[in-house]
Amino acid sequence: MSTQQQSDPRPDLRNDWTRDEVTDLFAMPFNDLLFAAQTAHRRYFDPNEVQQSELLSIKTGGCPEDCGYCSQSAKFETGLKASKLMEVEKVLTEARKAKERGATRYCMGAAWRSPKDRDLDAVCAMVEGVKDMGMEACVTLGMLDAMQAKRLRDAGLDYYNHNIDTGREYYTDIITTRTFDDRIDTLAHVRDAGIHVCSGGIIGMGEEQKDRADMLMELANLPEHPESVPINSLMKVGGTPLGEVDDLDPLEFVRTIAVAKIMMPASMVRLSAGREHMSDELQALCFLAGANSIFVGEKLLTTDNPGEDHDKALLARLGMKPMAAHTAAPEVKPEHIVPSHAAE
Repeated sequence: MSTQQQSDPRPDLRNDWTRDEVTDLFAMPFNDLLFAAQTAHRRYFDPNEVQQSELLSIKTGGCPEDCGYCSQSAKFETGLKASKLMEVEKVLTEARKAKERGATRYCMGAAWRSPKDRDLDAVCAMVEGVKDMGMEACVTLGMLDAMQAKRLRDAGLDYYNHNIDTGREYYTDIITTRTFDDRIDTLAHVRDAGIHVCSGGIIGMGEEQKDRADMLMELANLPEHPESVPINSLMKVGGTPLGEVDDLDPLEFVRTIAVAKIMMPASMVRLSAGREHMSDELQALCFLAGANSIFVGEKLLTTDNPGEDHDKALLARLGMKPMAAHTAAPEVKPEHIVPSHAAE
């Protein structure tokens, strides 16, 4: 038994997963896999609650990186016009609108390789403003050093998003301008600063199942599980190297959600980019597999997202309700908690 398993009051949180174990999870019969994932999910969360977040691009395009999926890379001809960093008050105006629409977490993304200190001043002011509204604040700004992470923590930042994107072996097929370990280093700076980590990846980039297994193994074997794990379905953008990649089997996407939940049961697993092209039935399967966080609003940085009315109707059909804002890791719940509506 590992040291963590001896000392952690939540012994199902492991940091020693092997490739064979993760491969075996992916190979489970679909119904068995979803049952195991939903059981793990109910140990920490109300299965009928979903966190609603909004995402705003506060600085769009012109990024020097060559991430093969990204419309914001300056290296690809995607037709996207680069913009400067938004003014603080304009960002906060959009955040107020998001709160009125029911968002409890506000995420702000900038297309940078890493932020400059002068830009970080404005971002910290945005974080402080969002926190003053009573929402959780999340940013994604590229790579950070330790001092930048501490500045964001002092501003009150709750979450920092920095995805590892895919497995270590497949990574160089997607990105060459920063290494896989560069991403791991940024996650360490964020964690060491006391900020919650938001890190996941993108599914459907031409990778094999072993690469999805490797991605989840890397995340689950970090010193602490990311508190938030976004699982994105590739949004194919014309002009990028992945603009015409073959579609992924939708059930393989659900499998990835389920395996992520089993490996990291106390983490929020976010059904992230790609919902615009998912049927209601597919999204329902993802919720059953343990996804309990979504982005609401009509845009995800530069790509489309389902409309507000559609999301409200879907959640109503499923008997799900918005989750209140919280930042602390959840405590273990009884193995089968009473659904919220049954207790009313």
